[in-house]
Amino acid sequence: MALQQAVQRTVAGMGYELVDIERSAGGLLRVTIDRIPGQAYAEPGEAVTVEDCERLTRQLQAVLEVEGQDYQRLEVSSPGLDRPLRTPTDWMRFTGQLVRVSFRDSFQGRKHWQGELQAREGGWRLLLPPPAPPASRPGHRPKTKPAADTPQQVLDFTLDEVREARLQPVIDFKGRGPKPAAPATEEATR
Repeated sequence: MALQQAVQRTVAGMGYELVDIERSAGGLLRVTIDRIPGQAYAEPGEAVTVEDCERLTRQLQAVLEVEGQDYQRLEVSSPGLDRPLRTPTDWMRFTGQLVRVSFRDSFQGRKHWQGELQAREGGWRLLLPPPAPPASRPGHRPKTKPAADTPQQVLDFTLDEVREARLQPVIDFKGRGPKPAAPATEEATR
């Protein structure tokens, strides 16, 4: 059995998604996995844990030995915060998320775009962020504000036009993200 098939079968059998397999010089075999949304795991949460990687490493070592696959070192890891989007399933799963897309050909002089991923009939769409206000001197506010009725800019494309796509990490070190709405109480609804 080929290496790709053995790894795919093992990863899927243990309830994970295979994101990537990479062989590099020196015999390194790198396997990148992700958790499948909605599936129950020993440790709670959506992100791959060290324990997930350890369990899968032990299982892959046994399977690859039985299959006679040669490697010097095995590395099992999570896809990270900037997870690549490769399959149509990945694209559907991360609809509504902020992504960076590199296209094969340039559009308006650029090949790299960032925006919110949306599905559309026959392809995909990036909702582009509003343009930045004009630069001004430090400590001064811009003289013009963007109009409230400025239309949302979008970029429509198909997967055939994409060279590479990744999630854009959104990190909030200060914990000042939007607060969840408080549940409605009986007094608040009167």
